[in-house]
Amino acid sequence: MRTIKSFVRRTGRTTSGQHSAINQLWSEYGVDFSKKELNFYSLFCNNFPVHLEIGFGDGEALIANAECNANKNYFGIEVYDSGIGRCLIKAKKRQIINIKICSGDARDVLEAQIADKSLERINIYFPDPWPKKKHHKRRLIQKDFLDLCASKLNKNGQLHIATDWNNYAEHINKIIEKNTNFMVSTHVKHNGKIKLDRPTTKFEKKGLHKGYSIWDWVLTKIS
Repeated sequence: MRTIKSFVRRTGRTTSGQHSAINQLWSEYGVDFSKKELNFYSLFCNNFPVHLEIGFGDGEALIANAECNANKNYFGIEVYDSGIGRCLIKAKKRQIINIKICSGDARDVLEAQIADKSLERINIYFPDPWPKKKHHKRRLIQKDFLDLCASKLNKNGQLHIATDWNNYAEHINKIIEKNTNFMVSTHVKHNGKIKLDRPTTKFEKKGLHKGYSIWDWVLTKIS
C-alpha cells in the first residue's frame, strides 16, 4: 500500500542562490538520509542535548534557537529545497555551529536515523493543516506519530506543537486525548502576546495579521 505523506513535493521554486547554498554548504551542515542510525556525539562533536525541529521552513526558529542556546544541538528536517537553501544561507552568515539539517520525510528520518531516547525535545511549528476533510488523513499529527515521537525522546523529554488553524487544533486535541505517552504540560490559545518557550515565526506573524488565533501545546513524556 502507498504510504500517506503529510506533504506534497513542489518543484520550480528554488532560486539559484538557494541551489548554490545547498551545493556549497551541504557538506558542512547537511546529513544525508540513510538507514543507518545517527551518532549525535560524532555528528556534533559534543554530548549536548539534541533538539529536533520537524518541517523547519526557512529555518527561522531553528536558527534563533541555536543562536540563543550554544549548549544545545539542533537537528532540522525539511523536505523543500527552497527552505533548506535559505536556512543554510542564514546559518553560514551567522556562523552557527550547533545545527545539522536533513532533507527527507520526518517519519522516515525518525524511524531509521534517530535512536530511541536520544532527543531532549521535538518541535513541530505550524505543520500543514490540510484543511479539506478528505485530506485530514495527511495531517502529520496522528496517534501513531505521537507514539513514534515519544519513543525518540529521553526521560521527561518534551514535544512542542503550534498551529494557527482552528480545525487542526481540534484534531490535535483529540489525538492528544487518545495518547498514553505524554501528559499536557501547557495548552494555550493566544494572540501572540504571551511569553512562550519558542521563537515567533514569520508564518505565525502572517496568521496573526489575518486575525487567526494561535494554539500551543507542550507535551511531556511520561516516564
